Amino acid sequence: MASAKRVVVKIGTRVLVQRSGRPDTQRMKALVHDLAKAQQSGREVVLVSSGAIGAGMEALGLTRRPTNLPDLQMAASIGQLRLMAHYEKLFAAEKCRVGQVLLTHADLKDRRRHLNARHTVLNLLRHGVIPIVNENDVVAVEEIQFGDNDLLAALVSHLVQADLCILLTTADGLREPTTSGRTRRVSYLPEITDAARDLDKGAGSSLSIGGMATKLEAAGEVSKAGGLSVIANGRKPETITRILAGQDVGTLIAEADRVEGRRLSWRKRWIAFFHRAQGILVIDHGAETAIRDRGKSLLPIGIREVSGTFKAGDVVNIKTPDGRTFARGLVEYSSTDAKRIKGHKTSDIAQILGSKDYDEVVHRDNMVVL
Repeated sequence: MASAKRVVVKIGTRVLVQRSGRPDTQRMKALVHDLAKAQQSGREVVLVSSGAIGAGMEALGLTRRPTNLPDLQMAASIGQLRLMAHYEKLFAAEKCRVGQVLLTHADLKDRRRHLNARHTVLNLLRHGVIPIVNENDVVAVEEIQFGDNDLLAALVSHLVQADLCILLTTADGLREPTTSGRTRRVSYLPEITDAARDLDKGAGSSLSIGGMATKLEAAGEVSKAGGLSVIANGRKPETITRILAGQDVGTLIAEADRVEGRRLSWRKRWIAFFHRAQGILVIDHGAETAIRDRGKSLLPIGIREVSGTFKAGDVVNIKTPDGRTFARGLVEYSSTDAKRIKGHKTSDIAQILGSKDYDEVVHRDNMVVL
């Protein structure tokens, strides 16, 4: 952690705002000071900030987070302006420049917009500017939402290939029960297991939708490409500084490098992390071995089951018979056609479908083995 050069820091709503929804300027000032100090030490810093909807709620006189999309978007529209005004003032006092980056899931899923977002953020970092990233709630609808800024932080970490992702919340990290009936902080979590998920007790508040569960999932996503994550208490003094000094703060998640790691081409990173799978292909053990050990493509004969509705070009999860997600890839055939040709030889495709566009259902160049 102490040697991390590029760091993504996500600050949750409950860290940033008071119960009324009003931005907590003293807390923001302390966090901005830590972030500025990190940049001045030679690190590149990206801030993923929640709090826009919470700040907008206070301006609108709302005491609970709206549930319908138009009201959420209205609160975000008003709150984003207030939030950035606070950040601009606080960072300027630290002699730091900031830039705003608003994203939707569709921005990162579309190849061209994805690259544009990456180039913009990296260019800001090259010029010594701290990007402040948030979901573009004003235009996001359900199908293009991230769902929470924990996932956004994980994707931004992939986008810029960060060394470390810090997820700040109001808890000291993940906690586990002791024999005395109390709880203690989990200092290190080697992987995100079902047992770790069962320890989660949080489910957000009236101002936010995140909880420990979303942070664990986000940390798991970061770890898949070899990155480190820390879940820590953003309300305690100098939390960011202490983490960047390598101190035992919060919960460190450093799952084994389970994807092809930093050797992945940028296109394969895009396939692996920035899409929502539209369907599932269950393969047999022979196909699994051929893909994993010999670098082969997925042929129809190796497919046992097809589920979901997808079209050619969509991303699907490729699973083993025991239900483990083995790989992800861009599929060459729709779900309708895949169901018709599954279990058949490649030479049978033309007779079954009337024509054959591809030999493979998922080509190796369009697949990432997990």
